[in-house]
Amino acid sequence: MSQQRYYSLDVFRGATVALMILVNNPGSWGHIFSPLEHASWHGCTPTDLVFPFFLFAVGNAMSFVMPKLEKEGNSAFWQKVIKRTILIFAIGLFLNWSPFVKWSEGVLVFKPWENVRILGVLQRIALCYFFASVIVYYGKARWALFMGMMILVIYWALNIVLGAPGHPYSLSGFFGNAIDQSILGVSHIYKGEGVPFDPEGLISMFPAIVQVILGYLAGQYIQAKGKNYEMLAHLLLTGVVLVLAGYIWDFSFPINKKIWTSSYVLYTTGLAMLSLGMLIYLLEFKETKGAWSKFFDVFGKNPLFIFVLSGFLPRVLALLRWSDHTDEQGKPVYTSALPWFYEHVCKNVNADLRIGSFIYALCFIAFMASLAYLLDKKKIYIKV
Repeated sequence: MSQQRYYSLDVFRGATVALMILVNNPGSWGHIFSPLEHASWHGCTPTDLVFPFFLFAVGNAMSFVMPKLEKEGNSAFWQKVIKRTILIFAIGLFLNWSPFVKWSEGVLVFKPWENVRILGVLQRIALCYFFASVIVYYGKARWALFMGMMILVIYWALNIVLGAPGHPYSLSGFFGNAIDQSILGVSHIYKGEGVPFDPEGLISMFPAIVQVILGYLAGQYIQAKGKNYEMLAHLLLTGVVLVLAGYIWDFSFPINKKIWTSSYVLYTTGLAMLSLGMLIYLLEFKETKGAWSKFFDVFGKNPLFIFVLSGFLPRVLALLRWSDHTDEQGKPVYTSALPWFYEHVCKNVNADLRIGSFIYALCFIAFMASLAYLLDKKKIYIKV
């Protein structure tokens, strides 16, 4: 198998990290352009593509590493995979708990473990990486594909059989929520939907594993065929087929990120293949590299570190606060660096508050890009 370097895969991975940071850091969650919001339930916005694209990229990267692990044997494989899984999961848990203290009635108090969310984006990445690695290592390509398809079908069947009669794919009817609550505990589950429900829950993790498997298979195929138009045509055709399959399945199993439906897996994987195919064409065949590709590439060099820093930094800065003004009762209203920047700079740019919120997000992503660029320039690559 060829071990050619694919710059397009680096740019694809970096772009997903950059977009994850962008959509996670608006100036105001109450003023966001609709493409930068998640679908309220069923459906798929551009923002809903970012996370599955990253899992697909994890699979791509796995296809380059797996041959080496297979040569080194079972012991090396398990040591590498278990260590990486634990580290990524632990970093995600650290991010959820950080910065371990919070302001309460003018006093810094410790954030109790009892209220810490256990799961999250990094935790899902860790678990999907683990199970996909095991399936690919022992099942090879053919069995990995078969097992992936079986997971999607079985997940669909379980939703029908165990979900609430008449509305198994609703927030209240999704069967996995009760299981997540019983295993994790209500206090450790995300409550952003107004009720205890974790969009990165344990049950909805299983179809997400397939996203990594399909990313691995795509990466393996790209390497095996080499840089030629036959490979590109097959990649794009497969992408179209998967998008259509996702659309068709949507009629009976709605495309839904929050419960990570099987139709959502096929649909988003198809779009990931089409996007990657376009990047391969532009960067590998036409060599249209430039500032735009370098911008995303530097995010791909330190993806985990930059993503974690983008979540950790605002939380730490929020601890350094000061009195900005007083309310109607004469009580001080506190602010910190990033909220102050939004309120006094970005928010005043336009009467449409969505524009100011978006400008803030662009400023934040530009700052993170500068850090990523400096790390790359100094050849500092932080990996787990």
